[in-house]
Amino acid sequence: MKYGGKGISETLYIKNMFCDGIKLFLKEKFEALGLTVVDISLGKIQIIHPAKQISQETINDMLRYYGFEIAHNREDRIVEEIKIAITELIHDLNNMDSIVRKSDYIVEKLGLSYPYLSKVFSEHENKTLEKYIILQKIERIKHLIDTEDFTLSEIAFMMDYSSVQYLSNQFKSITGMTVSQYKEDNQRTKTGIDRL
Repeated sequence: MKYGGKGISETLYIKNMFCDGIKLFLKEKFEALGLTVVDISLGKIQIIHPAKQISQETINDMLRYYGFEIAHNREDRIVEEIKIAITELIHDLNNMDSIVRKSDYIVEKLGLSYPYLSKVFSEHENKTLEKYIILQKIERIKHLIDTEDFTLSEIAFMMDYSSVQYLSNQFKSITGMTVSQYKEDNQRTKTGIDRL
């Protein structure tokens, strides 16, 4: 925390902030508490407390109520940065630059070695980093199938699969159904990317 002319400035690292829409939502919620939002980006918010300090418990309660929490230590922050980088690559950039390997992208974004990032991720999550990437890809594939804008071959290329067969096999091993069964299912199930 830093003391400024208008109050106390604090930067918080927030878990589960994976899309731009969340930034506006959380900005409104922090301002409703009487805090000034100086800057907000995925996974991070800088606030100024007014002269009357808002308790950390009040902030934590508000965040928990909406499914968020503060990343308190360096490794928690690294895990969130990994998740944000993967979300950007798979969901926002649509994995279009398939020449860049996901591991290279994450290493470049975070400036840390892949073995270290993988180790930290596995220690803090109940899955490996590789498994998390696959789960994100499967959710993106579901979305692309639902839009009906692309063939399965185009989706396989976009999502960096060497073949439609490889995509289909991985899809079935993760979801328990074939791509065809998923397409025919009237109640297609998706998992929010914040819950993977």
